[in-house]
Amino acid sequence: AQTNEEVIRLIAARLVEIGDQFDRDIQGRVVNDLVQHFRNESLSNEEIMRHMSRVLGEVVQSIPSDMDQERAKLVLAMHLAKKVMNTVPSLLQRVYNTTVNYLNQQFHDYIADMVSPAAL
Repeated sequence: AQTNEEVIRLIAARLVEIGDQFDRDIQGRVVNDLVQHFRNESLSNEEIMRHMSRVLGEVVQSIPSDMDQERAKLVLAMHLAKKVMNTVPSLLQRVYNTTVNYLNQQFHDYIADMVSPAAL
């Protein structure tokens, strides 16, 4: 159990490093665009998740080609959500819930594989 915790901490630390790199690279317009979608009460969570997918598809083009694409998309999704929540804290609950649903739909198997005992 302690070894698993250590490996999970190492994975989390690496994800934070990747997130910091993305923080330097992501344009403010990308975040502002997401903010506008989250603020639009007439959009469903599914519509916002589709938009998140499009945004991630565009932003992922700027990541190094040697980086695992799934990991990069996962980190980007979390990082963009964080930036939106930091920009407009009143959207925290909607952004959090939508992002968690998005991650569960898009990355469930990847996350499960990453923290499974076989991967550790």
